[in-house]
Amino acid sequence: MGRHGWFSGAGRWRLTALLGVALTALALVFTLVNTLPGDGGSTAGTTPDGDKVHGTPALPPGAAAPEVGWGFTHTQYSADDGERTAVERVRAELAGQRRPVPQIQHVMGWGAGNPEPVKGRYDFSEMDRRIDFVRASRGTPVVTLCCAPDWMKGGEPGADNTDWSRRALETAPDRAHYDDFAKLAATIARRYPDVRHFIVWNEFKGFWNDEKARWDHEGYTELYNLVHKELKKVDKDIMVGGPYLVMDSVHPRQSANASQVKGPWGRLDQRVLDAFTYWNKNKAGADFVVVDGASYTADDEMFPDEFKATDKLTAVGEWVRERTGGLPLWWAEYYVEPGDSQDDRDDWSEAHRVAVQASGLMAMARGGATSGFYWNPQKRGAKCAGCLWTPTQRADGGRELPMLELIERFGAEFGPGTEFEQVTIAADDRPDVRVLADDEAVLVVNTLDRRVSAKVDGKRFDMEGYEVKWLQR
Repeated sequence: MGRHGWFSGAGRWRLTALLGVALTALALVFTLVNTLPGDGGSTAGTTPDGDKVHGTPALPPGAAAPEVGWGFTHTQYSADDGERTAVERVRAELAGQRRPVPQIQHVMGWGAGNPEPVKGRYDFSEMDRRIDFVRASRGTPVVTLCCAPDWMKGGEPGADNTDWSRRALETAPDRAHYDDFAKLAATIARRYPDVRHFIVWNEFKGFWNDEKARWDHEGYTELYNLVHKELKKVDKDIMVGGPYLVMDSVHPRQSANASQVKGPWGRLDQRVLDAFTYWNKNKAGADFVVVDGASYTADDEMFPDEFKATDKLTAVGEWVRERTGGLPLWWAEYYVEPGDSQDDRDDWSEAHRVAVQASGLMAMARGGATSGFYWNPQKRGAKCAGCLWTPTQRADGGRELPMLELIERFGAEFGPGTEFEQVTIAADDRPDVRVLADDEAVLVVNTLDRRVSAKVDGKRFDMEGYEVKWLQR
């Protein structure tokens, strides 16, 4: 996470002593003006009117629907920044889709600066740029309300005091500031009236209770309810969801913290299910429910293999949907390839990666999910495993990569409201291919790293190793 503080620069000039004294005095006045009395926090680069509508939002007609489809999350580096031709290339690609591509942006971190460095003083410059990109690409904007300004979690206020360390960023607001965070959420909702979907917090960050060795689901739910209330006061039709829990699983034979929700892929962590159950029972309301997770266990093990392990995503969806009365299910993040110590995922070939990702998308859809967001690992270097487009820092960049092609096609073919159908698969092909279909399209994945001849939906065709193939019906 790069530092996002406000910086000012000045050239070096040869000045007379008198001019130097004048500039020093002027700087002192500037500092006093941009520092709130008594709090020691610089307000440089901030404004008091954070809720002023930004840009020219295009409000969608009618009330918002609680399902948005399949898209991705903007992270530290994205296509809002770079060479103009490359940025335009990504924008045009996304804007040209049959369905709007939903895109998540966090309010602090992952490409956005500190939104409220000092209480009542705002800096949305970086978030404005991200929202502008979503608008320009005809996407559906979604905001994840995480993370919290330093002064809400025991840190120092001020535009130049933001602590961008991972530990600080992943600290939850102090309970005394839950209401302040809820009011910040309302400010953001008024600033971007075309954002109709808000996710409250991210992965229960900062809500682990060390003393009880479990999640502080009471604290999170209290925060969630306050945010929900404030957002609905802004506009009752705003869609709000949570709890964005990581649905961890353990080894199939592990008993410690293991639940009875299990399969060959492992067993879900009971502490996560307890936290979800508490939130579900005590929430003020929800328009959709949000989860997060990986097909592999907490120890990065995939059972029985990387493709069959994705069946966990189906099991999670079925468990959640059964307990929420059929609320629309979103996957805010989903992972099918374990990361290394730096959270990089580049051990597989791109064909292998796309095939397992396709299997994961199928599994989430089978579990009842209607919306899901790929966590884009975008980097600025030429090498970027799993990225959605080539780096926009180069004029020839911004070109679609296989993962974006998969997400766009999946979202276009299997959007909200899709009714899936059974298709015939030749008996000898069933162990080796994965299939998902509706009345118009069939998605077929070869799970083997070699060429096969498969018969699906009455059609015989060849597939390369790990090939992802679309058939029209």
